[in-house]
Amino acid sequence: MVDQVTKLATSSESDDQIMERIATRFQILDDMTRAAIAGDIRAMIVSGPPGVGKSYGIERQLDKANLFDRIAGRKVKSEIFKGASTALGLYMSLFKYSEANCVAVFDDCDTILSDEVSLNLLKGALDSSKRRRISWLGESYALRKEDVPNQFDFKGTVIFITNLKFDQIRSQKIRNHLDALQSRCHYLDLTLDTMRDKFLRIRQIANTGQLFENYDFDQKTQELIIDYLSENAEQWREMSLRMALKVADLYRVSNTNWQALARATCMKPGFDNLEK
Repeated sequence: MVDQVTKLATSSESDDQIMERIATRFQILDDMTRAAIAGDIRAMIVSGPPGVGKSYGIERQLDKANLFDRIAGRKVKSEIFKGASTALGLYMSLFKYSEANCVAVFDDCDTILSDEVSLNLLKGALDSSKRRRISWLGESYALRKEDVPNQFDFKGTVIFITNLKFDQIRSQKIRNHLDALQSRCHYLDLTLDTMRDKFLRIRQIANTGQLFENYDFDQKTQELIIDYLSENAEQWREMSLRMALKVADLYRVSNTNWQALARATCMKPGFDNLEK
């Protein structure tokens, strides 16, 4: 039986070549994150679709660094900021993590990329010049209350994780800002652009044993779930590691009715009544 992922494939690359390319990109992500933690690079933007392990890889490297630093008697101050942020919130966060031993990670904070004030602050933090001076020129009760100065030198490191591909942003005004960001820092596109890429990323993690490590599944069950994801590639609301885990949860709920549960809760409208 030819599965949906195979039918959707348009690339001349083989599955093994694609998985090797993906593995190389995520190895680069690990290497660059370690360099950012060490202060060897001062800023990085990571772009890729949701649910492929961008955040997990960076969080894992931060956890490793924190463990090593505790053993070695050093301390790297880091925090992962998730969700929407105002320009003022960004300014205050950058100040809090402005010292040389600090790493500020902004994850799923894409509202920053659509706000010109926030973009100008981010450009200041990501600047490649020797001195990165960041200023807030307006009056703010919040800054006075938190004893945050109206300007400071930023010596820390910033990692910005986004689902957006910069070259696909339509607004020319925003594109100009994003081009300026790319020129100031390292920009890593994980190049998971197709359904096939995303599915093979899932298969890649499954092959390492990490995807279902918290489930008491034998190898046959794991392959059954992965094959079901592939066979119904066009029907899922998204193709991601999160979706694979949702389906695994449903199998654990009912190993006889899990496919019907998946059709009802995980597939696009119109596919939930299909008999598979």
